[in-house]
Amino acid sequence: MKTRLTLFFIFFSTIIFAQNIEGNWSGDIEVQGTKIGFTFTITKDGDNYSSVVDIPKQGVKDLPVTTTTFKDSTLTLNIAMAGITYEGKYENNAFVGNYKQAGLTLPLKLTPGEKKLNRPQEPKEPFPYKSKNINVKNEKAGINLAATLTLPENVKKAPAVILISGSGPQNRDSEILGHKPFLLLSDYLTRNGFAVLRFDERGVGESEGVFSTATSYDFADDVESFFNYLETRKDIDSENIGLIGHSEGGSVAPIIAARNKNVAFIILMAGAGVQGSDLLLSQKKAIQEKLGVDAETIEKSQQQLGKAYQMIVNSTENNEAFQQKLANYLDENFDEVQTTAQAQKLAQQLTSPWMYNFIRYNPKPILEKVKCPVLAINGSNDLQVPAKENLSAIKTTLTAKGNKKVTMREIEKLNHLFQESKTGLPNEYAEIEQTISPVALRIISDWLLRTTAN
Repeated sequence: MKTRLTLFFIFFSTIIFAQNIEGNWSGDIEVQGTKIGFTFTITKDGDNYSSVVDIPKQGVKDLPVTTTTFKDSTLTLNIAMAGITYEGKYENNAFVGNYKQAGLTLPLKLTPGEKKLNRPQEPKEPFPYKSKNINVKNEKAGINLAATLTLPENVKKAPAVILISGSGPQNRDSEILGHKPFLLLSDYLTRNGFAVLRFDERGVGESEGVFSTATSYDFADDVESFFNYLETRKDIDSENIGLIGHSEGGSVAPIIAARNKNVAFIILMAGAGVQGSDLLLSQKKAIQEKLGVDAETIEKSQQQLGKAYQMIVNSTENNEAFQQKLANYLDENFDEVQTTAQAQKLAQQLTSPWMYNFIRYNPKPILEKVKCPVLAINGSNDLQVPAKENLSAIKTTLTAKGNKKVTMREIEKLNHLFQESKTGLPNEYAEIEQTISPVALRIISDWLLRTTAN
């Protein structure tokens, strides 16, 4: 699935010296042996200061700081929603002080400049291909969607792919934790002769619409609008337009291919082959096992949460009465919630339009209708969409209905983002400098070259 990551977010803020403290100020705190970097951007309007904070390793960008004050050479920052405060004294062109949250006090020194993560694979201009920004209207939803189309040089009618990102609001680069995987994938494939379209999801970046109320089927409509657009272009081979979906995108791509026979091929990168409820349970179990949680606790959690998911699968209507019924069950039976308020909040999350649909979504009847060539790849260290059970389910479903153009690849040591990893745990994603393994890039490109040559 797009990956909704359960990370340990620590929020924080900036400031700087006596006369003019405007600009970027950066520093690190250390939590359980892991350094977490912050960049605070401070601005001044009259006598008042304001600031936002970026935490690159955790995908936090432009988080507003509630209050920012600078008085008597002391910078004080407060993020009320997270219970965070920082107080630092200006000394030798730096702020030296302490970060505080939930009874925890950690030293934090802020110095001028921006904290950046090293991403050596990120493509840099100039590019040896054409790049066009386009807008396409989803007539069904009545929204305009923004995208970038890259076109290889000296190819009159190029085969084309549309990149579909995973869960959560994603821009056209599918940017996460300082990585831009779709920028890299687009660059790699365009250099190998393919036109590539990548887009801002509805309600994100330059695209119109509301993301929070959309489901996978709505996203499929958005992608199909781009597909229809590509079919009209004279510089695109209209018989060789396909889809590449990562995580949730690996569920969206088959929805389109099942109903649109003009889709020439699909590639599922960590796509799900099992029902959403089962996927969430296997994901939780895999992560807990890797973290060393004892077997009894894991099994109890599986049973308790599994019953909540089953209530959603069996529900006939997602209304207030059902949401309250679910909250009551969680309050009385789920050990991981401690208060009624927590149960209510979790019930709201589970019955949000996207999550409710995801839990109920069964890919089998969709995959059964897919007749085009399919490449499904997963990493052996993927804890969010475990490789073996999902690849097996995808292959079994596709081939049972006569699709013989199916290729499965489990790639050793790769995690959910297709990075070479040690454990596959989400907390590694930002630490790893690699954005996508060259092995995965080569497998995708080679398969596309063979498939579009036929």
